[in-house]
Amino acid sequence: MVSRSSRRAAPRPGFPGIGRICALLPVLVILAGCSSLGSLFGDKDDDLGPDLPADKLYNEGVFLLNEKGSPKEAVKKFEEVDRQHPYSDWARKSLLMTAYSYYETQQYEDAIGAAKRYVSMHPGSPDVAYAQYLIGASYYDQIPDVTRDQTRTERAIQSLEEVIRKYPTSEYAAQARKKIEVGRDHLAAKEMTVARYYMEKKNFIGAINRFKVVVTQYQTTRHVEEALMRLTECYMMLGIVAEAQTAAAVLGHNFPDSPWYKDAYNLVRGGGLEPSENKGSWISRAFKKVGLG
Repeated sequence: MVSRSSRRAAPRPGFPGIGRICALLPVLVILAGCSSLGSLFGDKDDDLGPDLPADKLYNEGVFLLNEKGSPKEAVKKFEEVDRQHPYSDWARKSLLMTAYSYYETQQYEDAIGAAKRYVSMHPGSPDVAYAQYLIGASYYDQIPDVTRDQTRTERAIQSLEEVIRKYPTSEYAAQARKKIEVGRDHLAAKEMTVARYYMEKKNFIGAINRFKVVVTQYQTTRHVEEALMRLTECYMMLGIVAEAQTAAAVLGHNFPDSPWYKDAYNLVRGGGLEPSENKGSWISRAFKKVGLG
């Protein structure tokens, strides 16, 4: 088996700062600064008594989140707004801030639950695109190592695709696309890991089936070049030379400068053959389908 280290997935993009979120949710009371905020709210949390003004509770939550850096305490304030004033505009704003606060404390399932509730209850809100993005980001930040189950990766991609589909002009659509690219690369890496294992066990049919997933579903990822070379290798081992020649030819046509093409070329030449594309091969059809071939 030709060895060449597979490159690791790129670092995942960051997440919007709280200043931006607070700008989305303006408060009625204009708070002058940290010192006046401290005197207004006190150094300790106020007891949550009945019928406290919604704006006071909300602003206390913003203060705890933004100035005190206490998202867990902020959640209590935001949830109290919803409890005491469930049908107010403050409750709507507090629900989104609750989701963000949970995200900040890495309580992702709670963040997803609050954000989904926001999307369901307030589909016409100008901030619903952010809530949907927050769902995807919460799944995204839980993406596991490629050796483990990738359900969260798939859910992240699905949720982020909703942002692009429903809110294509929102400021979160571009961020969603970047995260989707990383997620898809991660799924391709998972397939490659399993396929290489099959190759080590001499299960070339099993390996081909996994490499085929990369070529047909994830061919815009960086893993497709190695997948085509490995297909060349597997087919040569099985004596299916026409498919080996096609895999090498498609790799050379689309990625002529790839080091993986050099390996594939040498494999085919080592068998006394040349890369030659069979237009009827599934490999050729797969690339023509997306316009790469």
